[in-house]
Amino acid sequence: MFSINENYLKLPGSYLFSTIAKKVAAYQSENPEAKVIRLGIGDVTLPLAPAVIKALHGAVDEMGAAETFKGYAPDLGYEFLRSTIAENDYRARGVQIDIDEIFVSDGAKSDSGNIGDIFGQNNKIAVCDPVYPVYVDTNVMAGRSGLYDPDRGLFDGIIYMPCTAENNFIPELPAEKPDIIYLCFPNNPTGTTIPKAELQKWVDYALQIGALIIYDAAYEAYIAEDDVAHTIYECEGAKKCAIELRSFSKNAGFTGTRLGFTVVPKDLKCGDVSLNSLWARRHGTKFNGAPYIVQAAGAAVYSEEGKKQTKEQIAYYMNNAKVIREGLADAGFEVYGGVNAPYIWMKTPQGMSSWDFFDYLLGKVQVVGTPGSGFGPHGEGYFRLTAFGSAQSTLEAVGRIRNL
Repeated sequence: MFSINENYLKLPGSYLFSTIAKKVAAYQSENPEAKVIRLGIGDVTLPLAPAVIKALHGAVDEMGAAETFKGYAPDLGYEFLRSTIAENDYRARGVQIDIDEIFVSDGAKSDSGNIGDIFGQNNKIAVCDPVYPVYVDTNVMAGRSGLYDPDRGLFDGIIYMPCTAENNFIPELPAEKPDIIYLCFPNNPTGTTIPKAELQKWVDYALQIGALIIYDAAYEAYIAEDDVAHTIYECEGAKKCAIELRSFSKNAGFTGTRLGFTVVPKDLKCGDVSLNSLWARRHGTKFNGAPYIVQAAGAAVYSEEGKKQTKEQIAYYMNNAKVIREGLADAGFEVYGGVNAPYIWMKTPQGMSSWDFFDYLLGKVQVVGTPGSGFGPHGEGYFRLTAFGSAQSTLEAVGRIRNL
């Protein structure tokens, strides 16, 4: 008889955002007249930029003619896109990344889970707490954890690094030695980030103990402050200890189009084994490439028109973030984030639990956010709101919350 991967049975309940969707659907079924404003899931709402749409149309036309038709994409992605990424995201910032160190994919979420394929099961994982759930869940699925402790809200065998208001949501170097460290800055869910000098400390630490950093830079485009690194490779030595994940979802609205990339430097090795070669082998075996039309659209993001248009979209969302942050702060709420990221991390009022506040907001003012406890035990007592709604709905949501 066949058997299953019993590591899946360690996972409690369903995925966080699936749970939220079910609760909202149940509420709307019982209250069909309610106008629910969704500021929970980090999904964009603005349409794709005109330059991107133009590129999509052009690529579709190419697929309709025999002489320009494209079949399977190259394993690493089309060279025109990888060259554009290398020039704009790295060389323009004084960082040398070769195009064969860039692997185009269908999104950073996929890569953040799939990257574990090239690592042994016995690696000790360290994550920030609160944390994007995919980092933890995919390592549990792979067998890199013990059992879930419902009383603590933690998995045995995983190192959790608390990020709290007391430490400015900056994790401290762990006392227990990890093998793989997940960092996400600007951070999801807290919306906060760290200065470049602090990030350098993590690189130095990883080099010292022989650890690997998996660095999620999905929100890099939202950085507004000068002392925040746009890529971990701005830090000295990072190419010998870090893999970087990038996404087109938040900077260019590709949440429904799906495009991302992962950088695995050739200097990154485990003994004599190149991680670049391992990831290339995995990529070529398990992935047939992002669609040509989507990669053509991705390249258009870096055109002069694309840069201008996507920058305007980012400014739109960050103005929403300002509206939420300042509006809630003026109303007496304790809020964080919203400066270098499109997320506001607010403390729940009157000691309410995260899920109680979720139910309270949904029931009283029909606003949906994300309970902080869904990101880990140190997220309890907090609540995440996203700036990805429309300007009108954002203003209305803030007004409803202020009038509670």
